[in-house]
Amino acid sequence: MSETLDLLRLLGGVVYLVIGGDLLVRGALGMSRRASISPLIVGLTVVALGTSAPELVISLHSALSGFSGLSIGNVVGSNISNVLVVLGAPALIHPARPDRSASRQAAFMVAVSGLFLGLCALGPLGLGHGALLVGLLVAGMALTARGEMRMPGLDLSQAEEELQRVLGMPHTGPAILLFLASGSAALGVGAHLTVEGSVALGAQLGISDAVMGATVVALGTSLPELSTTLIAAAHRSADVAFGNVVGSNVLNILGIMGLTALVVDVPVPAALLRFDLWVMLGATISLWWIISQGIAIGRALGSLFLVAYASYLALLF
Repeated sequence: MSETLDLLRLLGGVVYLVIGGDLLVRGALGMSRRASISPLIVGLTVVALGTSAPELVISLHSALSGFSGLSIGNVVGSNISNVLVVLGAPALIHPARPDRSASRQAAFMVAVSGLFLGLCALGPLGLGHGALLVGLLVAGMALTARGEMRMPGLDLSQAEEELQRVLGMPHTGPAILLFLASGSAALGVGAHLTVEGSVALGAQLGISDAVMGATVVALGTSLPELSTTLIAAAHRSADVAFGNVVGSNVLNILGIMGLTALVVDVPVPAALLRFDLWVMLGATISLWWIISQGIAIGRALGSLFLVAYASYLALLF
């Protein structure tokens, strides 16, 4: 009975996280349009960090609660599932062909992933590591604002179009405040339920916090990206998935882990360093190669991605 309750807490927490993140982004985008804020500024803030809100609150809450394995496992697992699941599943509906001009952004993703692996190998992620990661994020945003660089995943028009397809965005002041308040509250409740449920369930099943974070929690927090790409595939515009995944993976490392390390030291579990981080880097390099070669991800390659992810899970459990 206790396992069932812990599972329900975990699933309920993930639902709250997904709904909360979605409401927060919609409310922020609605507020930006009402206040006539520059689309570039909104793209560099709301789209960049708002869409990663579930991962951020999970990482912060779990690290502050003493479950650092869950914190870093969530980021690493999310980056793996972003490539293998978020790109693989929609390909079964409609093939996606990347824009080869985005290979520089993909190369930046590989560099960030390699840097992150190196920092993890040096020991616990602390204040200095967090400052470095966040500093790179801020520098990238500043260069993007000046037109000297293009940070991946910051296309505001694309984000608005995807959000408008389902529920739309609020336009009046009270509706915007309701979206923002509801989203923030849901994220807080979702983080608490997800962390407590996953830790308790993992303890009963003999599964470490890091593995729970890299699998169950990571899949849950990747649901917004997955749903977006599935909807895009259904509308035969699955190509947008590449930019979403590259942007999400970069922001997970620089933004999520960077901000978390600024607040609290994050020890790196040995198991993640031996296996999961290398899987993340391998998936990242594979995605860069696919984008640089302009290779379409169709049913065959999409199925291969999903099989690779299933194999990854099998090796963990």
